[in-house]
Amino acid sequence: MSETITVGEAVARTLEQYQVSTVYGVISIHNLPIADAIGQRGIIDFTPSRGEAGAVTMADAHSRFRGLGIALTSTGAGAGNAVGSMIEAMNAGSPMIHITGQVEKAFLDMDAGFIHETRDQLSFLRASSKQAFRVHSAEQAVAVLHKAIQVAQTVPCGPVSIEIPIDIQNTQVPLSVLSAPLHRAPLPPISTTEIDIIWEQFKSAQRPLLWIGAGALQATDAVKRLADCGIAVISSTHGRGILSDEHPFSLRAFHNADAIDALMRTCDLTLIAGSRLRSNETKTWSLPLPHPLIQIDIDPLAANRNYVVDLSVTGDCKALLEGLADKVEQENRPIASSWRQQVQKAVEQAEQQLREQCGPYSSLSDAVEQTLPEHGIFVRDITVSGSLWGSRLLKATHPMHNIHSLAGAIGLGLSMAIGSAKANPNRPVVGLVGDGGLMLGIGELATMAQEQLPIVLIIMNDKGYGVMRGIQEKYFAGRQYYNELLTPSFSKLAESMGITAFTVAKATDFKSTLEQAIALNQPVVVEVLMDNIGTMNFSGPPQKKLF
Repeated sequence: MSETITVGEAVARTLEQYQVSTVYGVISIHNLPIADAIGQRGIIDFTPSRGEAGAVTMADAHSRFRGLGIALTSTGAGAGNAVGSMIEAMNAGSPMIHITGQVEKAFLDMDAGFIHETRDQLSFLRASSKQAFRVHSAEQAVAVLHKAIQVAQTVPCGPVSIEIPIDIQNTQVPLSVLSAPLHRAPLPPISTTEIDIIWEQFKSAQRPLLWIGAGALQATDAVKRLADCGIAVISSTHGRGILSDEHPFSLRAFHNADAIDALMRTCDLTLIAGSRLRSNETKTWSLPLPHPLIQIDIDPLAANRNYVVDLSVTGDCKALLEGLADKVEQENRPIASSWRQQVQKAVEQAEQQLREQCGPYSSLSDAVEQTLPEHGIFVRDITVSGSLWGSRLLKATHPMHNIHSLAGAIGLGLSMAIGSAKANPNRPVVGLVGDGGLMLGIGELATMAQEQLPIVLIIMNDKGYGVMRGIQEKYFAGRQYYNELLTPSFSKLAESMGITAFTVAKATDFKSTLEQAIALNQPVVVEVLMDNIGTMNFSGPPQKKLF
């Protein structure tokens, strides 16, 4: 008689084949066979989050660094709790797998009131995932998992959901159902013709502009080579650090600065590489981009999505930009000193304008920049500080040095910091959250403590929704409703969990406090009392209109 294992163990063994190091999740009666197998085998670490939203966000962050993140949730309401975080992972194009349970196969879609049952769960998983699968038989489970991982890792990447009925998880299957991992679908080859077509448009430009997004994360060398040739480079916030902010031809992420706007209008070509040109970075697509407008993207659906372009090329940004860099370097065109000076002056003016807007908090940005080691990671939530200095003023010198929510949802910062720290055990992490957003996932503070992660969590406490205050001030004649919040002492809350906590009430204490916190190499909370230091006004990015 052949050896048998449960489907739960088959899932665990298959994840091991893909070198999965961590599964994030909440255990439930509808996923225990999988969790039990992971625990018994003792090969994969299981990080117990305090909620399904947190588990998926942790797996999302993990996948951004390691190429595959795994979250395990319960079915029904448990899977529903994960949807918001799945939407974030979709926006980020994160290659992650969300494994959820299901009721017993005999009761699927019966609306019979089975515990944890929800109507048409697969539909909301499909709506929030790149693709969603249901396992219909025990013998099929491993094959479905392989396929799901392949889909998640095939560019354009995205989160994939799998639901496995609880009776199937418990079913014994032959050991022979295990099979070798699938390789991700290869990138389509790039021909010299495609590079030549881009070069024909590009070669006559005297002041070209390169706009890079996350699709160019693997193209750091090519982007630097192009910038070294005098091409001005502006980055989406997700693509920050592809070109170091310290490069003399980096326009950083100053899309909405007046000086950068004026400079870009003098350019005579725009090359968009792997960016969706999101609304908040283009003044709701009213920012004029110089023509000819060329777009390269691995996703053919990206063509003309937000701007009508003169040339669209479907392909891998890395290969296309490398080919273009070869052409530009061969031409060996001298860089006009006046152009270099104009770029640097525009960046200086943009930075100064932003520093004035940030007020005393520009020194907090400087403190993070000076104290976080070069290999460290900065993770920010959607909060006033994150949107002002965290997304733009704070320099990024490497890809994935500065990560954040792409969907614009608050409350993901702490979980994202946890996933980032778990995926990078030897790199310090500084997280930035607001008091309002943190309260949405405050339970994950206990996860940070339990896992003893070297995260310094900066909590900007202004006792409310600061972004909403700014929007109401600007667009609603200053009428302020529903943005004041009762907040705890986060320092005392952290200390009750065994987390070292500092409270900062003076801007002059930013740097010394962060130096102490980072040096501890353990979970630390730094609560910034904004009432004492001063408020910041942020009414959202410049846009064509609010409604």
